[in-house]
Amino acid sequence: MSILPQAHPFRRFGRRLLAGALPGSCLLCGGDSAPSLICPDCEADLPALPGALCPLCNEQTTHGERCGACLKEAPHFDRTTARFRYDFPVDRIIHALKYGHQLAVADWLAGQMLGTPDTPNVDLIIPLPLHSERLRERGFNQSAEIAGRLGKCLKLPVDRSTLLRTRATPPQAELPLKERHKNVRGAFECRGDFSGRRILLVDDVMTTGATLNECARVLKLHGASTVHVVVAARALKH
Repeated sequence: MSILPQAHPFRRFGRRLLAGALPGSCLLCGGDSAPSLICPDCEADLPALPGALCPLCNEQTTHGERCGACLKEAPHFDRTTARFRYDFPVDRIIHALKYGHQLAVADWLAGQMLGTPDTPNVDLIIPLPLHSERLRERGFNQSAEIAGRLGKCLKLPVDRSTLLRTRATPPQAELPLKERHKNVRGAFECRGDFSGRRILLVDDVMTTGATLNECARVLKLHGASTVHVVVAARALKH
């Protein structure tokens, strides 16, 4: 079944995401979903990633080879694992967490991310940090909420304080693609030693990967042996 707002019960998602789902009811269609946040039918229709992806950044490729961008300049992270394609209605689910403060979404997203077949070999989890100004505005860091739940399930420590965002930058979504790397350059600071640590870097969405790449660069400058990125959703170019 194709995911089209005019032909699917997802068309009612707007009111539900704003108002919050009733206990045991699907966040998207309002049907019975207990004990999950999303009912099985809606979950089956969520936008999946294609089978052939660049192993480094998860951009779509023809046969699962490295994409042209990663061949031209390899990112500082070693691998990316994403659960969904960033498209309707996954974008609205993530917005319900990020802007609607529906923290139950973090539990659901973490559970979905744990269901990916690619299990990284890591010993420490770090969420993508927010600048203090943005954290005060929002009241919480959605990446930290997801990371905390992943840490509990994987029985791994979660470090929320050593990697910091020390420079406030314009939101990446507001900038042309070619300016995003420059925007986040020097925006992060590491106040610790990660020598030999294998880090799982957690965020909600990867678009160009510029912000996660800058974080990975800083982590490796401070000794990290590997940085594996895991996100709930990946925005694809094509």
